[in-house]
Amino acid sequence: MERNKALTVSNVIVAVFVVGLVLRFARSVFFPFFLALFFYFVLSPVLNFLTKLNIPHPVAVVIIVGLTFLIIYLLGLVIYSSGAVFAEELPTYLQKLTNLLNELQTELKLPQTDVDPLGWLKGLDMNQVGSLFLSSAGTVLSFLSTFFLVLIFLVFMLAGKGKLKAKIKASFEKEQATQLTCMVDNIENEIQRYLAIKTVMCLLTGFLTFSILVLFGVRSAVIFGFITFLLNYIPTIGAIIAKILPFVFTLLQFNSFLKAVWLLVILFVLDAVIGSLLEPRMMGRGLGMSPLAILFALFFWGWLWGITGMLLAVPMLVILKSIADNVPSLKFFGALVSK
Repeated sequence: MERNKALTVSNVIVAVFVVGLVLRFARSVFFPFFLALFFYFVLSPVLNFLTKLNIPHPVAVVIIVGLTFLIIYLLGLVIYSSGAVFAEELPTYLQKLTNLLNELQTELKLPQTDVDPLGWLKGLDMNQVGSLFLSSAGTVLSFLSTFFLVLIFLVFMLAGKGKLKAKIKASFEKEQATQLTCMVDNIENEIQRYLAIKTVMCLLTGFLTFSILVLFGVRSAVIFGFITFLLNYIPTIGAIIAKILPFVFTLLQFNSFLKAVWLLVILFVLDAVIGSLLEPRMMGRGLGMSPLAILFALFFWGWLWGITGMLLAVPMLVILKSIADNVPSLKFFGALVSK
């Protein structure tokens, strides 16, 4: 028995390692697929709504995919234009940061040292830094080329929605088919509910953050609103980073510590209201995942695909946990990643 358990554990470790290598080296294919899977679960309720309005299934799929592409394209244009303005101002912000640290060193009467904490900035061509940031912002538009592959996957996923249950009914006996279809429905409903509510909460947080920054007169509010929307998919860590960035740039833009602190306080209050009050009420009992499991997922997917992997880490963990909770042979995994 002990030997069999050790063999099973060894096989699982090897399997995880092999899967990790495959996902890492085949990122160009798997990343669009997983992103399409994310969009599928988010947009499935919309497809259900359109079909209830007696809109033919193929027409509903075309409408959803077309609107998704249009929204992403327009969002890319807005972010690119905002990034162009930000890139022009970046050298000024970097110089202000250097001056601020020098003033802080003088105010605190810290001993002068030969080590310049921002000495590496002096070796940089600020125009090149701005161009580098602008080219990075341009990846939002360059992503549209690979997004075409995402749309292809999404079209096939949405077009095939509901066919899995028909295939199960045709492949198994009535009683077994009923159990399997119920299992599939439970998995799909749990994932759709979580991702739909989480996406709405991230959108709400990003929009309100953008609105608050506009009221404070912070430049590049669109970029920070979009960053907030994305980073809120990363629990705790992402939410903190999403507040520190506008705090720093508000401090540099206005040279007012008090204004930057007030902005930070308002953003934390906003996060407390949405993250601690509104979102739990809408989620209900939730999926109750272990913080350690979430942390491991963030590191694992971050190692695989970088920042984009970290953004998909928790949604993918939710999908895996929902499947494990509804498949008897995989319940050990659901218990492993639960609180």
